[in-house]
Amino acid sequence: MRKAQIQRSTKETSINISVNLDGEGVSNINTGIGFFDHMLTLFASHSRLDLDVECDGDIEVDGHHSVEDIGIALGTAIKQALGDKRGINRYGTFYLPMDESLAFVSLDISGRSYLVYDDGVVAPMIGNYDTELTEEFLRAFAFNAGITLHVKILYGKNSHHKVEAIFKALGHALRIAVENDPRMKDIPSTKGVI
Repeated sequence: MRKAQIQRSTKETSINISVNLDGEGVSNINTGIGFFDHMLTLFASHSRLDLDVECDGDIEVDGHHSVEDIGIALGTAIKQALGDKRGINRYGTFYLPMDESLAFVSLDISGRSYLVYDDGVVAPMIGNYDTELTEEFLRAFAFNAGITLHVKILYGKNSHHKVEAIFKALGHALRIAVENDPRMKDIPSTKGVI
């Protein structure tokens, strides 16, 4: 089983994360930020990975440290769970409609960290969630997982729908990329290493 558990403690956050890439999409999320809990639950469900996240962060300041540090820990856990990446599809792309909004996510588990992000225009806050933190989470996640990640909202009006579409599309794209291809016995790179 491709699993990992990460504990990360700083003066700002204390985080425990466990992932199972071969799970059923079961999650137990507690970040103290309601909307972010909802997004991570959706991400786990759509990626079909099992995900436990427990974060005690300085949310009395704001959500920035918690959201970014969860991205760091989750990216690290995904990278660890993938091991040498032998036999995976490596690439994943998904378009996801959420009512009037349409999100596009494409990723490469390349070992080369990069983020291209365009959410168009979203409201500054959704509940107690600062929407600028979506980009911070994705950057931390991509850079610690070793993923090249492209995210774009093609159109939409409702900010909740836009952000939700991003997390769901990310889940589907990751699910495709981490799946084992029975025809692929080696590391999916002509270099022989990712």
